[in-house]
Amino acid sequence: MIFNMKLLQAALLAALGVASLGAGAQTVRIANQGDSLSMDPHSLNESLQLSVTGNVYEPLVGRNKDLSVAPGLATSWKQTSPTVWRFELRKGVQFHDGTPFTADDVLFSMARTQVEGSDMKSYTNDVKEVRKVNDHVVEIETKAPFPILPDVLTGVYIMSKKWCETNQAQRPVDRRKGIENAASFRANGTGPFRLRERQPNVRTTFVRNGNYWGKIEGNAQEVIFTPIGNDATRVAALLSGEIDVMEPVPVQDIDRVNGSPNTKALVAPELRTIFLGMDQKRDELQFSNVKGKNPFKDKRVRQAFYQSIDIEGIKKTVMRGASNPTALMVGPGINGFQAEMNKRLPYDPDAAKKLLADAGYPNGFEVAMNCPNDRYVNDARICQAVAANLSRIGVKINLAAETKGTYFPKILRRDTSFYMLGWTPATYDAHNALNALMACPDDKGTGQFNLGSYCNPKVDQLTKSVQSETDKAKRNALIKEAFEIHAADIGHLPLHQQALAWGVSKKIKLVQMGDNYMPFKWITVQK
Repeated sequence: MIFNMKLLQAALLAALGVASLGAGAQTVRIANQGDSLSMDPHSLNESLQLSVTGNVYEPLVGRNKDLSVAPGLATSWKQTSPTVWRFELRKGVQFHDGTPFTADDVLFSMARTQVEGSDMKSYTNDVKEVRKVNDHVVEIETKAPFPILPDVLTGVYIMSKKWCETNQAQRPVDRRKGIENAASFRANGTGPFRLRERQPNVRTTFVRNGNYWGKIEGNAQEVIFTPIGNDATRVAALLSGEIDVMEPVPVQDIDRVNGSPNTKALVAPELRTIFLGMDQKRDELQFSNVKGKNPFKDKRVRQAFYQSIDIEGIKKTVMRGASNPTALMVGPGINGFQAEMNKRLPYDPDAAKKLLADAGYPNGFEVAMNCPNDRYVNDARICQAVAANLSRIGVKINLAAETKGTYFPKILRRDTSFYMLGWTPATYDAHNALNALMACPDDKGTGQFNLGSYCNPKVDQLTKSVQSETDKAKRNALIKEAFEIHAADIGHLPLHQQALAWGVSKKIKLVQMGDNYMPFKWITVQK
């Protein structure tokens, strides 16, 4: 037993890249089940990547601890006409290489989000033009009135035009094609932390930016971010003091973490909705034994899948109660959430079998399901439970659960028939989910994450109306109508909102927000 513990400790130390237990007093060691796949802030619209890179790069409009908007690289903003916003830029800001931040960097970054390879097109697809008024003032003109533009821009990080051009990184890396460039491994932002070392899937080290323009509340001088995919190893590292913060805590280990004298679990609702999507575009379904047609084009098949999923069983046995089953693609806390609509179709395998038979599949069929195993809470186990549920109605699921490093490029290429995805609207507004997940996909960024290509022109029309409507009651009515159409179509299969669970050493003070972002500037090592 002693020998095994020593082996475990040595393995943990090697994984974390520390020579001994005594790391510096203001060094914070953070572990996650997966890695940030790139340092390029425009290459992947994934909350972990944006959380990590958001410590190095900054948007024009930031967020406070309560998720309200706050000045970032812009000190103020106002509408000068229904479609034009003027942003006053912060003066005296420098990128980490010493280059001054100016309006040219804003114009460059906004354009960079729209080029091939960008995963951020859905944030800026309604921008008509970005104009430089002077070095510290820009105007952003939208194609139609867009009252929530400042909220949208909180997810668009600003890069140095000069640095990108010097390092041949004018375009984002394309996660669908596996292309990398200098921005994949290096970084030059204006944020409170600098990137010191990047070893993908091993360790990424950040150090405090001594020339930061703003206040850094925490005292962390160095942050070491390490992916530890194995749940048991990650929990053991926290309990033994090898790491200071971990995310997520497996739901079955929350009591164990809270029971330790040196650690605690921070548990709170998350704004993310977990759902399943289906290819509704191809005439012949890929990765299936059905030839010559696509079963998912038939609403009866989609509804059969929906009603075969025992969501309460998943909540009880897989999530250990740490989830809120949902009928909608957004959850509580998102502007436009419609509580009165949040009623799932009943779990009814017999009804599901009849729907399949009526659709011409009395014996079911086979289809592959793509799922990550290191992105969401118990993601692979949820997919296994769904597969077991579907087997009861004759559907054979060929489950492909894999690391997000290979999973995301595959599904973002739409090389999938049936998939899992989680979504937190970066704007904390229902329009984001409508525009990115439910609108008919185009090449400008609309429907960029509608990976099954669900399409209803009426939903598109309502999404555009939601974007420009300023009256809250009218806007909520439009959102409700769009949600009702999508639900009636069985456009996707919503599952639940998962709970946040961070494991934290009791010597660490930090801020946990509902979007699951972890700003290093608010982390303090307490004596």
